Amino acid sequence: MQVAQQSDDFWKDLKRAENVNKDVKKIEQKLKTVNELTSKIGFFYELSELLQTDDDQILFKQFTNDLKNFSVFVENIYLTTLLKGKYDSLNAILTIHSGAGGTESQDWAQMLFRMYNRYAERNGFKLNVIDNQDGEVVGIKSISFEVLGENVYGYLKSEKGVHRLVRISPFDSNSRRHTSFASVEVMPEIESDTDVEINSADLKIDTYRSGGAGGQHVNKTDSAVRITHLPSGIVVGCQSERSQIQNRENALKILKSKLVQLKEEEEAKNLNIIRGEIKKIEWGSQIRSYIFCPYTLVKDHRTEFETPNIADVMDGNLQDFINEYLKKF
Repeated sequence: MQVAQQSDDFWKDLKRAENVNKDVKKIEQKLKTVNELTSKIGFFYELSELLQTDDDQILFKQFTNDLKNFSVFVENIYLTTLLKGKYDSLNAILTIHSGAGGTESQDWAQMLFRMYNRYAERNGFKLNVIDNQDGEVVGIKSISFEVLGENVYGYLKSEKGVHRLVRISPFDSNSRRHTSFASVEVMPEIESDTDVEINSADLKIDTYRSGGAGGQHVNKTDSAVRITHLPSGIVVGCQSERSQIQNRENALKILKSKLVQLKEEEEAKNLNIIRGEIKKIEWGSQIRSYIFCPYTLVKDHRTEFETPNIADVMDGNLQDFINEYLKKF
């Protein structure tokens, strides 16, 4: 018993040390940013004084271009100052659910997943699939995945809600226009929270065989794990790892995040503060529309920000939408 307690204390101390190291790195990064800002401001001040006495058009053009880049740099720094939420600095766990409509909405859910995958790649974040339910014909019914990186939850919390697609359906032989819906849920990835404890007696744990496309790598053991938290009714699953132990740990991590999220919602007495308002996956409840036909447009209905460059958005360029959301909310 004493040995077990000592082992538990060791891992807690190790976790505290890791958290301290993370805090130190964040402070060092902030100091680096401040020094870079100071240096650039000094450079532009000296260059502007030089241009007042020297009519050098090449130098002026360089000054103008550098100033534009500097404006973008300052804008990005400003946006990080808006990330003041309790969990904004954490990784994020996203779940995409296809709406009613079968093949159409399941294909749309797959398109959204690709969009977030490209967003992660563009920004140097790491994405890991945790659980996936394939569509009946194409696409996906639902998928859960984690996105790892600095301030990921702070940025991606803007994606919570229902996403609406309008296009000429590739599955309709009459080439008619269809409207499809999918919902996106975003949670902070919380590894530890002293205020939330999970009692093993409150858990119903089921194991099953992981799905796959077939072939020699199909899992032939019951390594996938589904956990039901009986008091809250929350159900989480994981089948991304070959080890049942690893899948269980990942599922418990998701459950912890969901329980902390639920606790925050209850304390705030407002379901929209942490989880966001996840309405029915149907007409009139969307936060953003993606229109491929009769014209191209992506419009966020909360901020009114829009762009006709839908191909760029679907390729993961979400930063303008995220920026507008952070400024408004």
